[in-house]
Formats: sequence, C-alpha cells, structure tokens
Amino acid sequence: MQKLTVLEQKIARHIQSDIPLVSRPFRNIADDCTLTEDEVLKITKKLLHNGAIRKFTAILQHQKAGYNKNALVVWSVPPEQIVGAGEKMAAYKFISHCYERNPAFQGKYNLFTMLHAQEENISTIVSKITLSLGITDYLILESIQEYKKTSPEYFT
Repeated sequence: MQKLTVLEQKIARHIQSDIPLVSRPFRNIADDCTLTEDEVLKITKKLLHNGAIRKFTAILQHQKAGYNKNALVVWSVPPEQIVGAGEKMAAYKFISHCYERNPAFQGKYNLFTMLHAQEENISTIVSKITLSLGITDYLILESIQEYKKTSPEYFT
C-alpha cells in the first residue's frame, strides 16, 4: 500500500470519527479540506479500493435504540455446516455480529453471534434459533456491564 498524501490523511482523519447525521454529511469535510463533496467521495472510494480503509459503516448505539439486553452466544457447529449456519444466523435482525472463530473456543465453539434484545429474553431468542437450525450445543454469555468503547484512531 502506498503512503497516503497529506490530503488523503486529512480526509481519513475526518471519516474515522463520527460523521454527523445530516442530509449532506460530506459537505463539512469538503469545506474543511477546500474540496467539493464529489472530490471527497472520490478520494474516500479510492482509500477503500486501495485498502487504506477496510470498511465504511454506520454503527448503531444499541442502548440508545432501546436494545438493553445483549449476549455473546457461542455455538458448536459441524465444520460442513458452518457457512450455512452463519448465513442463517446473520440474517436474524437481532444478531449484529456473526463470525467463525478458528481455532474454536474451548476446542468446539466455532461460531460466535452477538444478540441484542429489547424486551424479549435472550434465552427465548436462542431457543428459537436452536429449533430453527438444530444447533443445540452453545453457551450464552450475557453482558452484565458495558465498558466505554472507543475506536482506534490512526490519523491524529
């Protein structure tokens, strides 16, 4: 990967932090960089394309959205079923993260899911998944306290 230009670093500095929820979110970045919005978007796409940015995504603050119950559920899935099970689990609206872990936790729990619920009990949700997918070997690790999360900053 090539070293970023000063301008690319300036744009990366802006987009690595929270972007305001407004109709034209790149306008402020463009103004600060003395560019047009189209130029900022073009440079951002270039940074994504060349791998300087791994992903560009919105992150929901689940507590503010009313999701006050959370749990990491780890599943023991036969290797030949891992892709299909992962795709099915990732399709559930209450699962925000779903990924394979290799090596498996405790030698057998190879699919990790993060569940979020508003009123429904986590164990009720997990029971529905086990009935649907037939995966019965799992551990529920409910969140009892959340610590402040911060994202790494690469450009300061």
